[in-house]
Amino acid sequence: MRVTKKLLLGTAGLVAITALAACAPTDTEEPESSATGTTEDSGPTQTVTVGIITSETGVLASYGEQYLQGFEAGLEYATDGTSIVGDTEILVEYRDDAADADKAVTAAKELIGSGVQIIAGTVSSGVALSVAEQAAQNQVLYISGPAAADAITGINEYTFRSGRQSSQDVATAGGFLDDVSGKDVLVFAQDTAFGQGNVAAVDAILGGQGATVSSILVAEDVTEFTTFAQQVLDADPDLVFVAWAGATSGAMWQAMSQQGVFDAVPVVTGLGDAATFGAYGEASEQISFLNHYFAGAPDNEVNDAMVASIEAAGGTPDLFSPDGFNAALMIVHAIENGDDVDGYIAALEGYTFEGPKGTTTVRASDHALIQEMYQVKLVADGDTFIPELVGTVAAEDVAPTEAG
Repeated sequence: MRVTKKLLLGTAGLVAITALAACAPTDTEEPESSATGTTEDSGPTQTVTVGIITSETGVLASYGEQYLQGFEAGLEYATDGTSIVGDTEILVEYRDDAADADKAVTAAKELIGSGVQIIAGTVSSGVALSVAEQAAQNQVLYISGPAAADAITGINEYTFRSGRQSSQDVATAGGFLDDVSGKDVLVFAQDTAFGQGNVAAVDAILGGQGATVSSILVAEDVTEFTTFAQQVLDADPDLVFVAWAGATSGAMWQAMSQQGVFDAVPVVTGLGDAATFGAYGEASEQISFLNHYFAGAPDNEVNDAMVASIEAAGGTPDLFSPDGFNAALMIVHAIENGDDVDGYIAALEGYTFEGPKGTTTVRASDHALIQEMYQVKLVADGDTFIPELVGTVAAEDVAPTEAG
């Protein structure tokens, strides 16, 4: 379990962390004051501890790693490498939830019990929903990470999100389709909060346009998918919308290809992280992809800075890097403009900032994160495939329906 502050090397050099403190600002020893009334070295006079809970192990560990790399790049970017905002030093305490809600809740309770008032992270929707409940019960700020279930948005006044949500995925996919009225749309997904959220989103969005929506949900621990691929064929839909995450993606897509699903019916899915680019096999160029992020999609200075920072640290920018980066920007903004949880919430509601995906807004009414999305195809590159941008979908065109 990693609980120490990760030190960042930025333009102001390496920041030495001497102690972990509670999130409520605490005074630190001040050197002799100068004639101007500031400390002699203009160093921080208080600290705020942020708790980061995400998957460092388990089936979603790669997603957690992307989030953490993005977060550390974002904190470096927002504080010029100092982890200091104003007169406050930001300390970070990391906890591994292993995509397990019970572990995450335990970690959240321990952090809150030590005085932490800002928690961020989690890549699992089920975990995020559990942590959001803890945030409301204990009145602390929670910024959910890559977890995509729509139910997270508007769940309570203390919960925000730094990534996209399922309805934004579905709305982006809808741009690939002709009129879906009267068509049969099958959602093929894992039987998790993420998968169930996608079924609900497809039903709300495409069903709202006149489609008949059905689903095949597969247990998360299943590793053999031949029979499920055959069920897709037997259903004979007009369109298959696939919502999948984690280490079993390759085996699932292989089974779909081997059973001839791509030859029988159009398939739309979200383009996953770089590890999956070669997982679709011969069907790679037959699938229409919606996309949250890949490094070549946005064209702006913030994305360039994030990519450079992650690569300089030895990492690779990937699908959920912006979620961590956005979380850091949001946390810095909250601390800079608020003195307590109520102040943090007020600072974040309606906050518009330039993130890796361009202009991004925290919707005040339900804390949805309004952001652009991408339509992508995979193209052959030697023995593998790489993403190529087909189109950018404006943030307002895929904004989710307001919760509540």
